[in-house]
Amino acid sequence: MTTVSPERFDELVGEALAGLPPKFANAMENVAVIVEDHAEGRNLFGLYQGIPLTRRGPLSYGGVMPDRITLYQETISAHCHTEEELVAQIRKTVIHEVAHHFGIDDPRLEELGWA
Repeated sequence: MTTVSPERFDELVGEALAGLPPKFANAMENVAVIVEDHAEGRNLFGLYQGIPLTRRGPLSYGGVMPDRITLYQETISAHCHTEEELVAQIRKTVIHEVAHHFGIDDPRLEELGWA
């Protein structure tokens, strides 16, 4: 297990988000990224909750709360032995959850190696 402070973890999440290709980062709309300790009753690294961009339309999407990408610090940290592994897992989790925001499902992420 690799333990870092919540501030350092947030910094690593910010770096992962900043490392997204600009065409994807600029296309993210109405999405908040937060960090929590762990998912209640579930063993998740991250979770996307919202309406993917591929399902939004001018008549079906308006006045809604932001989509939410949650990263689970304790769960991710428990599976990493070094800070390098932690950085890599955070990056992989951010990419995975952002992909859901763009409408990419788990089977496709598995094909791409991001599941």
